[in-house]
Amino acid sequence: MEGINVSVIVPVALYLIGIYVMAVYCNKRLSRSDDFMEEYFIGSRGMGGFVLAMTLVATYTSASSFIGGPGVAYKMGLGWVLLAMIQVPTAWLTLGVLGKKFAIVARRIGAVTVNDVFRARYESPAVVIAGSVSLLAFFVAAMTAQFIGGARLFQGMTGLSYNTGLAIFAVTVIAYTTVGGFRAVALTDALQGVVMIVGTTALLFGIVSMGGGMENVVATLRDINPDLITPHGPDGFISKPFILSFWVLVCLGVVGLPHTAVRCMGYRDSRSMHGAMVIGTFVLAFVMLGMHLCGALGRAVVPGIEVGDTIMPILSLKVLPPVVAGIFLAGPLAGVMSTIDSQLILASATIVKDIYVNYVSPESVSSERGIKKVRIMSLAATAMIGTVVLLAAFRPPELIVWINIFAFGGMQAAFLWPLVLGLYWKRANGKGALASMVTGVFTYITMASTMKNFMGMNVIIPTLLVGLVAFVLVSLWSKRPDDSVIDLFWME
Repeated sequence: MEGINVSVIVPVALYLIGIYVMAVYCNKRLSRSDDFMEEYFIGSRGMGGFVLAMTLVATYTSASSFIGGPGVAYKMGLGWVLLAMIQVPTAWLTLGVLGKKFAIVARRIGAVTVNDVFRARYESPAVVIAGSVSLLAFFVAAMTAQFIGGARLFQGMTGLSYNTGLAIFAVTVIAYTTVGGFRAVALTDALQGVVMIVGTTALLFGIVSMGGGMENVVATLRDINPDLITPHGPDGFISKPFILSFWVLVCLGVVGLPHTAVRCMGYRDSRSMHGAMVIGTFVLAFVMLGMHLCGALGRAVVPGIEVGDTIMPILSLKVLPPVVAGIFLAGPLAGVMSTIDSQLILASATIVKDIYVNYVSPESVSSERGIKKVRIMSLAATAMIGTVVLLAAFRPPELIVWINIFAFGGMQAAFLWPLVLGLYWKRANGKGALASMVTGVFTYITMASTMKNFMGMNVIIPTLLVGLVAFVLVSLWSKRPDDSVIDLFWME
């Protein structure tokens, strides 16, 4: 098999098999659970601090972090590394803003999805439906980017074709998520977090060593283009408005990402949450710095690569022995897989719990036959959504980072204000939340499709302002929430 790198394929295959075995173990626990939906979609709220930190970090880091981001850093230099570090506070911020109150409320009302919380807080089917449609639409875009990233890693490092790599990667993720549910996702995320750290360390050490030390690598970058070692990047690409956009899009706005928010429902106790804040922030800082440095410094070692998304597999094969490169490949694969599985399980929960159980057949969970049907639907929905995304990934664009950023922005436009204001503003109501969702998503899609930026900023900035104004004005204009809702969320 000419061109096939067997020494790389073997450790990757063993890693993927190990992930699936872990899912089978989780399935045994799933089959013994008294509450299928709580176990399958939220892991029976049993995550400790380390697992919570790793699953939060692994869920947030994605193909954009391991493939697209380093690819842009390869082109833009150290300025993009500095920009990427804006993401460091996200684990601390998500758990700090949502963590304790979100978990308390979720336990009180038996919520297993973000839309469950919306249903109790806003008492509006329209809000739940709008949230469900937005989540599914933007998750398809986000998961497509992850599948493309995983396939390009396989293609670049194993010699397999893009379509073959895509099929192997997608089938593995779909299988272990479908079989094991949330617990398998969380445990594999914890393992993948460790693999990410090891892989990042190995590649960064290899690049610096091959380049003759950090001083020589930086000097080579300066010789290629002096702007590569400046904060603003080539042609002043990284401007102040652009930096402001990133603070909102990949840091503050991350609180509004439903697949990270749902992690705040699944931890065991307050001690676990506090430990996760510290561990998660440290791990995220290390991984973000390491991977983006690999991309930026890699230009000094392997110059002239045209497609940024291929930079990581090319660098790995250049600076690491084949078997070590295969082990490293598991690092980026871990980051990509851990984002897809989280989005996939939540998308399945949206179809089964938020729509079917809540509105189509509420009585289904009151009988053994109905619960069995819900179990089958959950497994089928997970597999079906994964298959749809797989088919969408067969025609990839050049740089996946922009697909991921678009999906991030769309989810924030829909969920940020209903989540935050719903938890902390008593006057927030269903009409305000619906107005924010509709105007936010409409504004974001319209602006994103008609203009590159808004006054030098990503269009998420005006989008969130429009959504906030709509939420506040409509809430103040319409009827305040019932006292029963306030009592439920504030225990008054």
